Amino acid sequence: MDSTHPDGTAPVLTIDGPSGSGKGTISRIVAGRLGWHYLDSGALYRAVGIAASWSDIDLSDASALVRCTFDTEIGFRDDAAGEPRVIVNGLDATDELRTETAGAAASAIAAIPEVRAALKDRQRVFRQQPGLVADGRDMGTVIFPDAAHKVFLTASADERAERRYKQLKDKGVSVTLDGLLREILARDARDASRAVAPLRPADDAVRIDTTGLGIDGVVALVLDVVSRPGSP
Repeated sequence: MDSTHPDGTAPVLTIDGPSGSGKGTISRIVAGRLGWHYLDSGALYRAVGIAASWSDIDLSDASALVRCTFDTEIGFRDDAAGEPRVIVNGLDATDELRTETAGAAASAIAAIPEVRAALKDRQRVFRQQPGLVADGRDMGTVIFPDAAHKVFLTASADERAERRYKQLKDKGVSVTLDGLLREILARDARDASRAVAPLRPADDAVRIDTTGLGIDGVVALVLDVVSRPGSP
């Protein structure tokens, strides 16, 4: 498959969707199968949120958050088991990034236009040969609108809450299913209604409802999208 963009840049597969749709898990697997690079855009917003909390910055202070975005150093590396780790200002913040608090902070920060603008170039530098799988909420609409392949994953709110509940319980985190469902619905509303880059499928994205589907089934559907002729 050769889906290199006409201008010579690396091909991109964008995988967008709401919280709990499985886009992170699916994106990592697909990137591995293709041998492409992987961008977890949500981790960048969560990293800024964590850096802001470490500095006691109020999430309603937009100017301070913009300064924090520019000042925060964010790095990615794999641990000995091959699991991705996120380094924020020299500290491993991976576990903290996965908390619901970090997710809520990321959603609030993502609504600030200047923060999104500051992170845009950081995300685009991940576009390198032989290709990139980028997961997030505006990968196909804003960051890589010329991507050859675009997917929008979704699932029912109940199923997304169930998945998150199992994931957190496995990590020993004390949560309630009802609480997670309320948080997911609230985040959906925030992400879909924000003025800048609201969560929505790109016009040319293939929509995949993962409700009731296993990981292997979803991966197969996404790889099928990549195997189709792209239209940069």
